[in-house]
Amino acid sequence: MTRSVAKANRALAELKGRAATIPNQGILIDALAMQEAKASSEIENIVTTHDELFQADLFPEGPESAAAKEVALYRDALKLGYSQLRATDGLILNRTLIDMFRLLKAREGGFRVTPGSALKNDATSEVIYVPPQDARIIQSAMNALENFIHEDDACTLDPLIKMALIHHQFESIHPFPDGNGRIGRILNVLYLTRTGLLEIPILHLSRYVTRTKADYYRLLQAVRKDNAWEEWVLYMLEGVAETAQTTLSLVEGIREQMSSVKRRMREEVPNLYSQDLLNNLFRPPLHAH
Repeated sequence: MTRSVAKANRALAELKGRAATIPNQGILIDALAMQEAKASSEIENIVTTHDELFQADLFPEGPESAAAKEVALYRDALKLGYSQLRATDGLILNRTLIDMFRLLKAREGGFRVTPGSALKNDATSEVIYVPPQDARIIQSAMNALENFIHEDDACTLDPLIKMALIHHQFESIHPFPDGNGRIGRILNVLYLTRTGLLEIPILHLSRYVTRTKADYYRLLQAVRKDNAWEEWVLYMLEGVAETAQTTLSLVEGIREQMSSVKRRMREEVPNLYSQDLLNNLFRPPLHAH
């Protein structure tokens, strides 16, 4: 466990340092939020293409796929969560999670108040897990989770281990009628940003979860049935280490391309060059509605 924690922390530290070399951090947030929105939605069988995403944002009045709209809402929910994190000086409040749910699902409401939720096997429809059903228990459990998230001084756990525990608890409480998986994955990166392991929310685990989907759900359930916390935490630590390396390559690619374009613009069109123009060239055409 100690070795896995150290490996994941080293990878995150390298990513954090390299990301700081990008002059405009908003470029990374926008570019990686789009990738995360697409990958996270694929876990829920919401599949779209980059072309559809671009069209949905550039031509909001025109035809667009339902999947592209869902993905765009996920990206907006992620950015809303980060905005509220900054506005509250690093707090991840239940009201932030509820605001993200409302934006993601484009409706009012909040934590579940009606019983009947159950997690089923997609292939067999077998009920695998029944989360808390009583609205008071759900609210109480989410209040306890909110307190746990902010217990910095009293908690001796490494933040990455704590992130794994928070994610499991959120998914097991399953507080919302829908969208729990996607909001839970946003919660991961908000927590890493809150702890200072990242300066900005750019470490997204959805591609890792998509690739290891069977393990993800198996290990979630193993904790509930057999208290198998160590296997779950190790899985999440490996996901952080692997994803940090992948994201590092993406960040480095963006940095190198920006440097190359900047050099060419200064040489070939010096009268047009400005840092703002360079930043806009590298900002994805996907902005919050």
